[in-house]
This record gives sequence, structure tokens and C-alpha cells, in this order.
Amino acid sequence: MNLLTKILAVLVALEFFYIFYLETLATDSAKTSDVFGMTREDLRQKNVNVLFKNQGVYNGLLAVLILLAVFAFASKIAVVCLMIYIVAVALYGSITSNPKIILMQGGLAILTLISCIF
Repeated sequence: MNLLTKILAVLVALEFFYIFYLETLATDSAKTSDVFGMTREDLRQKNVNVLFKNQGVYNGLLAVLILLAVFAFASKIAVVCLMIYIVAVALYGSITSNPKIILMQGGLAILTLISCIF
């Protein structure tokens, strides 16, 4: 795995740790409200709050898996599989929710996949 791929993969992991932070630790903050286009009142609703926290844990675990793939296992195949999964989820989100998601959530993962080719 080349250095550029490692750097991009780490950036993807950092992005997902940030999403984890927004969804799990700062669930009803002004920043989370801005990022997800929801009111703070909506984010404070028990069901929404619980769903956000659950989704945040998922995103945090994705970040951990990316770092494990890069550093503990040094596995280009694992990195490629994780990036394909992230892009697929971002594509689904862009179709079902907001077209910008493919670039916002999938952009760095796409660049990481491209860097794996070289």
C-alpha cells in the first residue's frame, strides 16, 4: 500500500471519527444541526437522538476498522473493501436523501480507491 493511500485512508477515518463525534457526543449541537439540516429540537427528540447515537457508533467503528486495515494489518484489500462499502453507502444516501452525500461522505473514499490503483 503506497503512502498516498495510507494518508487518504487515515483522512477517511478522521472524517468518520468526526461524524461519530457529531452523532454520538454532540447529538443536539448547533454544528450537528447545521451538518444534517435538522433543527436542534428535532435532534433532541428521544427517538431521533437514540438513532443518531446508534449511527454514530457505527461510523466510529468504521473509522477504527480503517485504521486497523492500514496499520495493524497493512492490508490494501481490506482498505479497498472498506472504501467500496463507504462509497456504496454514500451512493445510497445520495439517492435516497441528499445528492451531496456522495461527495461529502464518499469523496475521500473515492480518492482513496483511485490511489489504490497506482
